[in-house]
Amino acid sequence: MEVQEEAAIYAKYAPQIRGNISIVLNARKGLSASVLYDIILLTGFKKEQIATLFNTSAKTITRYTQEGKNLDVVNSEHALKLIALFKKGNEIFSELEAFRKWIMKPAYGLGWEIPAELMETSGGIELIMEELYRIEFGATA
Repeated sequence: MEVQEEAAIYAKYAPQIRGNISIVLNARKGLSASVLYDIILLTGFKKEQIATLFNTSAKTITRYTQEGKNLDVVNSEHALKLIALFKKGNEIFSELEAFRKWIMKPAYGLGWEIPAELMETSGGIELIMEELYRIEFGATA
């Protein structure tokens, strides 16, 4: 993925991921299912992996997108939190690919859990975000 594509995705959702209140309020409106394709681009995950994160199937993602459906509030919040997480990871690691590699390896600050495996829940995303803040401020010990 090129830097311009990353920047375009972050810019597209910038008002919605400004902070937790923005995420919650915008999630209540429901996001277009097409957000899942933006998440596929950011994460580098396959559609099947994204489907697992959203407790659905790859076919459902395709169908919802083709039909122009919106995600429910829970999945909309999950999507916005993932975008915010990848934006923060990109900022801290200076490039998206470095962050993608980090999330695939056990992390000391997460009890040696693999960050990507914690992304199934909102709480897991928050734990990863907290670890990113610790890394950012050098408080990893």
